[in-house]
Amino acid sequence: MHARAVAASTTALLGTAALLLPLSPARAADDGARPVIVAHRGASAYAPENTLAAVDKAAALGVDWVENDVQRTKDGELVVLHDDSLQRTTDVEEVFPDRAPWKVKDFTAAEIARLDAGSWFDPAYAGARVPTLEQFVHRVERYHQKLLLEIKNPQLYPGIERETLKVLSNEGWLDRRHVKHRLIVQSFSADSVRTVHDLKPAVKTGFLGTPPVADLPAYSGFSDQINPSHGSLSAAYVAAVQGFRGPHGKRMEVFTWTVNDAAAARRVAGFGVDGIITNTPDVVRDAVGG
Repeated sequence: MHARAVAASTTALLGTAALLLPLSPARAADDGARPVIVAHRGASAYAPENTLAAVDKAAALGVDWVENDVQRTKDGELVVLHDDSLQRTTDVEEVFPDRAPWKVKDFTAAEIARLDAGSWFDPAYAGARVPTLEQFVHRVERYHQKLLLEIKNPQLYPGIERETLKVLSNEGWLDRRHVKHRLIVQSFSADSVRTVHDLKPAVKTGFLGTPPVADLPAYSGFSDQINPSHGSLSAAYVAAVQGFRGPHGKRMEVFTWTVNDAAAARRVAGFGVDGIITNTPDVVRDAVGG
């Protein structure tokens, strides 16, 4: 994940929301609850990010939650990749040297399937591929893990929310068991999060960012979580978020990112966060006992 400006349309969205009363009291930061540990793009400190190998590594470490990023190819396939360009994490420059700037949306699924998505990380992972969303959820299901799915760059892919939900439905991820306990859909775009909520109200949702406290009542109408960068967090902000009920009538949660060392993990755990998203889930788990 990268911090970025929220779309201008978010302002209009927030301006029309009804004010909700906060809960009282909020969850105390020192109530002893242990935060959920989420493997960011899989266990991406130890295996190439967003690959099946990263899911395997997270499972080997005993991590229940895996985070990923979803984008769309030229021919409409949903693939798991963080950047809107294939350049950083594949050998696309070698395979397709004349196709700069190598945007995901300009390549077919078959073309992307040819790319090596592992060698950039370590030669031991040569031949790893960019997985489709179907392949990724199959691997997560194999280990009975849970999925924090980010809809990436939705402004580049109109309709991707509906398409993502369709794939999840086809793969059995929108049944009661998954929706209630094993799936969260998030985005940096408030409009995208709102769209997911409108299309499938049962799905738990998260907004990536740190909206002002004054805007939290509006977000609570369509987002179950506010998920900020750990550098932007304070105990007071976490308590403010947790002082509201989300669209499912439960206390809003905070999953913070991307925390990769023990000291930072203990700091945000002390703030009372509900989840920690990390490239090093073993390090963070050992630090906070999650």
